[in-house]
Amino acid sequence: MYQRGQLIEATISDRAEDDRCFARLGDGICVFVQGYLAVGDVVEAEILKVKKNYLEAKAKRVLQPSAQRTAPRCTHFGVCGGCKWQHLNYDAQLAQKVKHVQDALEHIGNFTAIPMHPPIGAELIFHYRNKIEFSFSNERFLLEEERHTQPLNKPADFALGFHAPHRYDKVVDIDLCYIAPPEVNTALNVVKAFAMRSTLAPYSPRTNEGFWRHLSIRKAFRTGEVMVNLVTSWYEEALMQAAAAELQQALGTALVSVVNNITTHKGGVSIGEEEKIIFGKGFITEKLGKWQFEISANSFFQTNTLQAERLYETVLKMAQLTPNDTVYDLYCGTGSIAIFVSPYCKKVLGIEVVESAVRDAMRNAARNAVQNCVFHQLDLKDFGKLEPELNAFGMPDVVITDPPRAGMHPDAVKTLLKLAPKRIIYVSCNPASLARDAKLLCEHGKYSLCEVQAIDMFPHTNHIESVARLEKNL
Repeated sequence: MYQRGQLIEATISDRAEDDRCFARLGDGICVFVQGYLAVGDVVEAEILKVKKNYLEAKAKRVLQPSAQRTAPRCTHFGVCGGCKWQHLNYDAQLAQKVKHVQDALEHIGNFTAIPMHPPIGAELIFHYRNKIEFSFSNERFLLEEERHTQPLNKPADFALGFHAPHRYDKVVDIDLCYIAPPEVNTALNVVKAFAMRSTLAPYSPRTNEGFWRHLSIRKAFRTGEVMVNLVTSWYEEALMQAAAAELQQALGTALVSVVNNITTHKGGVSIGEEEKIIFGKGFITEKLGKWQFEISANSFFQTNTLQAERLYETVLKMAQLTPNDTVYDLYCGTGSIAIFVSPYCKKVLGIEVVESAVRDAMRNAARNAVQNCVFHQLDLKDFGKLEPELNAFGMPDVVITDPPRAGMHPDAVKTLLKLAPKRIIYVSCNPASLARDAKLLCEHGKYSLCEVQAIDMFPHTNHIESVARLEKNL
């Protein structure tokens, strides 16, 4: 009979949801174990909850480490809440991510003999992100070793970094982020030192007081351009000009824009009600393949430029476009996929609910002299409202859909079935949503799932991007 607080020994055999791992004890009972663990670890764990058919436990120590383990590079590992797989070697990360996709398609989608390609791993597994957003706080998260040490190495009432897991108020102060490029870390430390020297306090979500709120930094990998966005509670012109001058001195010609987003909203809102261009042109320019994209402070753009190119090349390959094809790009965002595939088909209709993204898509098409892309603002569950435009544009031969993490709205799936394209390319950041929607599309034998390609956009995390091709059955 198991009891809460009891210590058990368990061998980790699989990963589970919510950053937990799975093990089965000698008597057959299942146990879900919390901790930064690897498949193959033998651990001592303390039972937290005793359920009817399983146990919940927390790892206390690793008795025998798995061969999948590697030493985490970052000193903040296990504290800041990011890069939760940095203790796994990269081959193990890829294998686990592919298994996640396969398990979802099998158990949620009821697919068998899943046609999975080998995963496309990242060439850069560190310093790969083109955007990092840091938060200010007047409550620094104290590390375990600091809680019994005086004096503190850093002030307790100032932090610039990432929120501690499950803490909206406390921030882990970061000096170096290993998934950020060097220019981002330079800007981080310049702004941190500048803000600490200022007389203005960091924002407190408890009181809704304080000036410094967020720091968002973008770096274009193909052009090298850097943009810094300081998010504050109000505008201080002289202070912003002084900060921009220090950033220019540190980053040189790479820095092409400093902007100040001002927000009065409570909580962790990083998009301003007003934006001031402090220095430069107010955006950076990035390339995907031969295409150029203007990225402003609040624009959406794939955060891994190098892997985004591989993702779009995979979409193009699976789409098997011909010069006479009409393509619909659903959830088109700022039009990057539509523009990427535009030379290979007759025309593309992009549909997106966010008004600012549609404006960005139109601007990006114009910048690249793309004339066969049309963009409409529309919630896909209201697709029927666009019927006159659809009739004029023509029904799709191929549909590319790249929905948010929650997947497609059921009404959007029904609309897609009515459109009945010969081919559907489904781009997914959530294997569970992909499996659910693919199951709906393949019900009643209308479509078949023909191939799935996993692409790792986010090394050292549990996230995985997938591209699936569904073909209409004759």
